[in-house]
Amino acid sequence: MDQAHLAVRMAEVYARHGRRPAMRILRGDDWQTLTYADVERRVRSLARHLVDAGVQPGDRVALFSTNRPEWSIVDLALLTVRAVVVPLYPTSTPDQVRHILADSGAVFGVVENDGLLGRLAEVWDDLPDLRGVWTMEDADSEDERVTTLADILAAPASDTAEGEVAQRLADASGDDVASIIYTSGTTGDPRGATLTHTGFTYELDALDSFFTITAEDSSLAFLPLSHALERAWTFKVLMSGCLNTYVADARTVADQLVIARPTMFVSVPRLYEKVFLTVHERVAGSPAKKKIFAWAMGVGVRAQHAFRQGRRPSASVRAQLRLADKLVFTSIRDALGGPKTVMACGGAPLRPEIEEFFGAAGMLLCQGYGLTEASPLISFNAPAAFKFGTVGRIIDGGEVRIGEESEVLYRGPNVMRGYWNNPDASAAAVDDEGWLHTGDVGYVDTDGYLVITDRLKDIIVTSGGKNIAPAPIEGLILADPLFEHAVVLGNNRPYVTLLVRPSPPALEELASQLQIAAADAAELVHAPEIVAEIKRRVAVLTERLPSQEQIKDLRVAWDEFTMDNGLLTPTLKVKRRQVEERFAALIEDMYARVQDVRGKKD
Repeated sequence: MDQAHLAVRMAEVYARHGRRPAMRILRGDDWQTLTYADVERRVRSLARHLVDAGVQPGDRVALFSTNRPEWSIVDLALLTVRAVVVPLYPTSTPDQVRHILADSGAVFGVVENDGLLGRLAEVWDDLPDLRGVWTMEDADSEDERVTTLADILAAPASDTAEGEVAQRLADASGDDVASIIYTSGTTGDPRGATLTHTGFTYELDALDSFFTITAEDSSLAFLPLSHALERAWTFKVLMSGCLNTYVADARTVADQLVIARPTMFVSVPRLYEKVFLTVHERVAGSPAKKKIFAWAMGVGVRAQHAFRQGRRPSASVRAQLRLADKLVFTSIRDALGGPKTVMACGGAPLRPEIEEFFGAAGMLLCQGYGLTEASPLISFNAPAAFKFGTVGRIIDGGEVRIGEESEVLYRGPNVMRGYWNNPDASAAAVDDEGWLHTGDVGYVDTDGYLVITDRLKDIIVTSGGKNIAPAPIEGLILADPLFEHAVVLGNNRPYVTLLVRPSPPALEELASQLQIAAADAAELVHAPEIVAEIKRRVAVLTERLPSQEQIKDLRVAWDEFTMDNGLLTPTLKVKRRQVEERFAALIEDMYARVQDVRGKKD
């Protein structure tokens, strides 16, 4: 058996940690918990029935569900029979379902419930390869091709199924394709990154050299398991014999962090930013609280700087730190469910002030970098090797070089085989020497840490030929808790402008300070005093930028940015093209007015 195969490794985990809790989910007020022995029984039983259903090694099988223990059980069962898992985001539309299942040639599917089944049923007639679907919950369907998992597992498997499962594991190879994950980027149709078992297990082994994870640790899975980051991290959690808590609704993550108190946590920047903003909002209305908070942060930063330099803080700083911890930092840690042995961030850029904020509170936030096409890890910070403002050092065994236009190129065992069914896109993404063109702009600093400055396709080229990276400008603006989203505009335009969405609580607090009354918060964004204050703050935040990066005008958008309305990716990154399309009239009006004002001045 090849130890580079995920299912082979999990077989060892079951044997070593059988009695330990493996998975749990909160149902109402009660935890439903499965041990590793429970998981093994379910995985093996499901694997036997998959064999009986005719699923062959290499067959693509769709997995369409929110986060729940059954997601991982189905995933592991499919890997056990050497099928190729094709996950879909639970937010996928029928058109997206059609594209992914047709492109991958999925022959079978496992779907969570009636709601998601309905989206698939809408397009099933366009999917001639799809033979059948099993549902995790009872389904109100008369389609003979649809069966519940409960009914499948209630029937005995064939006498030969167990032997076939054992043989498939014996033949398993790290070179097997484990999954085709369709990228849900900010532009274009999703493309299926073809990822091998070795790509995943190579990363799991690399993490062992930098993080001390034991079976006593626990984690919280709230990012979609269909995303490469949460999927790979869940493999790491389970293969370490840890307890994984599943969060079906990401909107409940703040409460579940406090209830579950995981010792490990991987998230995208947005959650950490919300904790940062919430703390600032709580002290904003009280000068005394603001003063205490600022003092505590100063103490925490001084202490952490000493620790990072290998020194013990002075006696004075240590004494102040104990008080600062009691007054401020304990509540910050409690908001994330207590101290963490691993607290990581990926999926999008993290602003330096967020790193400093958690660092001051004694929580090292390890920023990493990767993309689906790299299974997904390329670099990461770790307790013994970290540097704020960077995405860490390159994973052991991987290589990075900087190509044309400062594009980051990566080569390593975890690079995808290519995009499924798309040789032209594959050739453009991975060159003949095996270098993956990430599409990100960056550099490696003198200490060997990777710094990402922007997406190559996001670089703004003004009509005057100036190249402008929007992400650093947006980062400056988002340092103010008033702003929830900021989108810098200016591609093929004569100058740079801005679209901002305020944070509703911060906006209401500002309105209170300015003594502005409105029927609802949506009206506030049009109040002249509010707009003037927003422009003043943006001007102060960006005053040191070079002239070509100065914001010439801005507009305030009240529409919420969500995955459901298509303005955010599943990792909560802004989809620039969709934002520009949605607010096209507002943007055009802004440029017309700026041009009109300039014309009158001339």
